[in-house]
Parts: sequence; C-alpha cells; structure tokens
Amino acid sequence: MRTIDEIIVHCTATPAGRHLTVGDIDRYHRERGFDCIGYHYVVYLDGSVHAGRPVDRVGAHCKGHNARSIGVCYVGGLDAAMAPADTRTVAQKRSLIALLADLRQRYPQAAIHSHRDFAPKACPCFDATSEYSSLP
Repeated sequence: MRTIDEIIVHCTATPAGRHLTVGDIDRYHRERGFDCIGYHYVVYLDGSVHAGRPVDRVGAHCKGHNARSIGVCYVGGLDAAMAPADTRTVAQKRSLIALLADLRQRYPQAAIHSHRDFAPKACPCFDATSEYSSLP
C-alpha cells in the first residue's frame, strides 16, 4: 500500500445543479490522456459517495502530490455565470465530512488540503484546508 499523508479536496468545476458521474469524469480524464479517472472518490449532488480510481493506485489530481495523496472531488464548484463558487449541497457537505473523517481514521497522518493550496486555481471553490482542519 502507498504511504498517504495528504487528502486533497477538489471540485469538478461544473455549474451548480449539473449532474456528473464517475463515468463522465472518467471519459473526460481519458480524453485528456489519463489512463482512468484521476480522483479516488467523487461526491454526487445527492451526497452519495462513489469510488473512482482505486486508492492503492497513484492518483492524477494534483501535480507533485499524487504519489502520496488521495483525491476527493465533489460535483460542482461554479455558479450560473461560470464563476468559482461554493456550490456544495447540504447532502454533499454532510458526505464530505463523513468521507474525510473516515479517511483520516484510516490515514491518521494525512492532512486535508484544498487543491488551491498547491495550484493557481480556485478549486475546490471553498477553503477545505481550514474547514476540515478540526476533523479528528
């Protein structure tokens, strides 16, 4: 198993309310040259959590951090004008907390970060590093 010391939170950079599936993201990532979806988990609008790339495989979600991280992505991140916005539904917020808490139990040494901590992007369109800093 890989050593995991980071959990990196992303968004799909799609408009609020637009449904997207793991299959959709997988197709998009393959079109970009990835061998499969780059994220390990995706949280849908309804709060359901779906597996993406197997956790034992290095992700393709944050340059320079993939080897030692898990990528978690929620569907959304843009408002109707296509500007970055925290579009998480109530269900997504609950599910992200539960998923991240579970991952922290499995990988207690892993710090939770926003993708924007490592790249000049708005992703995940809220401050995940701060918001989840108190998760056990």
